[in-house]
Amino acid sequence: MSRLSLFLALGLIATIVLSLLLGSVPLPLDRVLSALAFQASVGDQLVVWDIRLPRSLAAALVGAALGMSGAALQGLLRNPLAEPGILGVSATAALFASCTLYFGLTSSVPFALPLAAVAGALVATLVVAAAALRTQSVVTLILIGVGLSSFSAALMALLMNLAPNPFSLADMVNWMLGTVANRSMEDLLLAAPFALAGMMVLFVSRRGLAALALGEETAAGLGLDLTKQRLAIILGAGLATGAAVALAGAIGFVGIVAPHLVRPLVRYDASRLLVPSALLGALLLVLADIGVRVLPTDFEMKLGVVASLIGAPIFIWIAARRRLA
Repeated sequence: MSRLSLFLALGLIATIVLSLLLGSVPLPLDRVLSALAFQASVGDQLVVWDIRLPRSLAAALVGAALGMSGAALQGLLRNPLAEPGILGVSATAALFASCTLYFGLTSSVPFALPLAAVAGALVATLVVAAAALRTQSVVTLILIGVGLSSFSAALMALLMNLAPNPFSLADMVNWMLGTVANRSMEDLLLAAPFALAGMMVLFVSRRGLAALALGEETAAGLGLDLTKQRLAIILGAGLATGAAVALAGAIGFVGIVAPHLVRPLVRYDASRLLVPSALLGALLLVLADIGVRVLPTDFEMKLGVVASLIGAPIFIWIAARRRLA
């Protein structure tokens, strides 16, 4: 592990510990440690094990999945503005999850929403992967992703417009805003295998990203199988992003911001970008979730809203710098 990754990992651990201390009712460190050791009161154990720890781990997993997926897609498309939503995976996963809310399946079928989100991500991934087998053009893949995103967004708007009652509409809107509140260890265990599998595929494919940074023709000349590399990145990003959407709903900009902040620290080496981007994405989202919990508002803000408020200005700054360059 590089120094940067070690530093970020230690920072992430410290941030998760901080998240266990802070909330609507702060807990001192000794009570948190006692709760983690099952030696505290039932109330403290409930707060730590059933509320704060699953929430913090969910934010970390989602941030890591989006951060690594963003770094991989930026390397594949050779564009620092690329992010997981560019291939339509996030929007399609959100559409499938919204369908479970629209038809009321979440109350009768356990884990219907996360399973539907993962299924939607896999459907979008298969569509883009099939396209990757038939074309050598990265622009074509981007256009297909944009088409999937637009079509899914239109169908989601239709579902909201036809919502059978205000409660279903409120559930869809709240979920689309993105949150890790009220997540359980069961939710985390359901999404984690998909996220970890996707990130493992991306990690194994990291060396091909370094070759792609030299251009597709040069990479092919070095012996890189461009089709296999594209399929691996698309499949890995699809699985990781689908799991993130299943767990937290729509969270934007993490996949852009984390890789951009890390890239100069790894000397713009795409093969060394994935792990630090995942760790920084996790750290940023846990910090954002802490902010959501401690902000003095009457109603808790949604994590996706806070992430967008922070990420959108950074996205504009990145785009402006790229335009000026």
